[in-house]
Amino acid sequence: MSACVIGHITVKDAEKWAQYRAQVPATLAPWGAELLFRGQLADILDGRHAHTDTVVIRFPDRAAVDGWHGSAAYQALIPLRQQAADLDLLTFSDQ
Repeated sequence: MSACVIGHITVKDAEKWAQYRAQVPATLAPWGAELLFRGQLADILDGRHAHTDTVVIRFPDRAAVDGWHGSAAYQALIPLRQQAADLDLLTFSDQ
């Protein structure tokens, strides 16, 4: 069963965000992850949404998500990410 990580993002520092984004793909590769979508909010059709950007990354399974997120490579990027953006990071898996 595949799993997806969805990030809802509000960029605070564009330069630091670009640095973070440039380093993330190398942390994903060992876990078989694929970037499916990265984009900016076009419209809110219903309800509320606090963030301006979204990213969707597909992993082979939930274990790969947990391995990636807990990896030393990704953990090393979290301080930069926190300086660069406010982020809600969610995991969803097939049922």
